[in-house]
Amino acid sequence: MLFVIFAETGLFIGFFLPGDSLLFAAGIYVSDLAHQFFDVHFSVILVMVIVASVLGNIVGYWFGRKTGPLLYERKETWLFRKKHLVRATEFYHQYGKATIFLAKFLPILRTFAPIVAGIVKMDRKVFVLYNIFGSIVWVCLMMLGGHYLQTLVLEKFHFNLKDHIEGITIAIILITTLPVIYKLFFTKKQPASNETNTNA
Repeated sequence: MLFVIFAETGLFIGFFLPGDSLLFAAGIYVSDLAHQFFDVHFSVILVMVIVASVLGNIVGYWFGRKTGPLLYERKETWLFRKKHLVRATEFYHQYGKATIFLAKFLPILRTFAPIVAGIVKMDRKVFVLYNIFGSIVWVCLMMLGGHYLQTLVLEKFHFNLKDHIEGITIAIILITTLPVIYKLFFTKKQPASNETNTNA
């Protein structure tokens, strides 16, 4: 899990990994995992995942800062699509510094946002601040959401989410990924001429 979160938040080959669903599912099992295998409070695992997310973004930022211009000239492969990088760049220019925080909640973009931040040479201190804040909110929201929802429905309705983990995982993947995929692959960018006429 730590490697998946690290890869999805910083390595461009990790854009296809299901971070949201993994975190939510991990939240459902986090108490069992913490007590049975490590004999620690589940917050320790939470902190470890947050650190993996922060480090992943830092690696992505460093990679973008060192190799940025070359990425736009890189030949496309099944692991690398230039359109994802371009979309992430557009998202960065639209939402500015908050991109690092907002992208945590958007599959695919969360992989490329730190790389773009490195390419445009975003201030390191600002990047680290938004990176840490975004990682804390994203990881806590997904994992604690899974943990407390499991506790709530088990106590109130005697319904165990663990018995339906596959369906829950697929549902989260569809809910979080389909809108982004639609935006990336099926939304056509408005021609500049139309924008000029509208402004006129």
